[in-house]
Amino acid sequence: MQSMDIYKILELMPHRYPFLLVDRVLELVPGEKAVGLKNVTVNEPFFPGHFPENPVMPGVLQVEALAQVGALAVLSMPEYQNKLIYFAGIDKVRFKDRVIPGDQLIMEMEVNKLRGSVGKGAGNIKVEDKVVASGELMFAIAEVNE
Repeated sequence: MQSMDIYKILELMPHRYPFLLVDRVLELVPGEKAVGLKNVTVNEPFFPGHFPENPVMPGVLQVEALAQVGALAVLSMPEYQNKLIYFAGIDKVRFKDRVIPGDQLIMEMEVNKLRGSVGKGAGNIKVEDKVVASGELMFAIAEVNE
C-alpha cells in the first residue's frame, strides 16, 4: 500500500485552498481505494458563517472531501493522470454526527466500478472510529479542457 503527502496530492489534484479538503492519503491502492485524512481547524473559511456561535462543517463539504479522496484513488492511475474528475451523482448519503473544529476526518473511499470515463464508489468518514457520514458517489472523468 502506498501513501501520499500534500505535495503529491497537489501534483494530482487541481483543487487549491480553500477547496482542497484532503491533507494526506494514509492508504492508497490505485484504482481501488484510498484512505485520506483532513484536520478540521477553527480557521476553516466556512466556519464564520456556518455557524458563528456553533461551528459545524457543512455536509456538502464533507461529501466533497470524500469525493476528493476517491478522485485521488483514480488520478493515481497512470492512464488518468492529468485528467479532471467531476461529480455525476450522489446517492444514499447520510450524516450521523456533527463535524466540528478539532476533529480529524478519516475518509475511506472504495472504487466499486470504473469503466472508461465513468465510475462509482462508496465511502465513509470517521472521527475517532465513529462513522459521521457515508454515501455512494458517481463520477465522470474528462480531459482538462473539455
